Amino acid sequence: MQSNVVTCPNCGKRNRVPAVADGKPRCGNCHHWLPWIAEAGDHDYPEVVEKAGVPVLVDLWATWCGPCRMVSPALEQLATERAGQLKLVKIDVDRAPAISKRFSVQSVPTLLVVDHGEVVARQSGAAPVAALRSWLDNALAAHGTTKGGQ
Repeated sequence: MQSNVVTCPNCGKRNRVPAVADGKPRCGNCHHWLPWIAEAGDHDYPEVVEKAGVPVLVDLWATWCGPCRMVSPALEQLATERAGQLKLVKIDVDRAPAISKRFSVQSVPTLLVVDHGEVVARQSGAAPVAALRSWLDNALAAHGTTKGGQ
């Protein structure tokens, strides 16, 4: 299973964070929550996204898409702000045609909020971080998902 190396926003230590885990990632040095950023595709979407113990922000993007590259840092910022509360999963639509078809992706970026396998919010197009934060907060609040980080 794949993993990413993430720098702890609290102490700066680099940590290996798996795409799939039973709990939520914590820094091995200071034990603060780490941003959980992973990639998924057609073959591992159910395990990486649907079985996550926290809400998942799914970024359906493409390498050739300028707005996708512009929104990516904003999504990573949100994942960092909500470390321990949210998982960000990036899916390249060109490498995951079944996922693209499943969610009827017509344009990229398309963002989904998925909680326990259920899509609770959807948005197409890039937006500034403040607008994305508001959209995400509203989606989580409407679905009754707390931001407590338990």
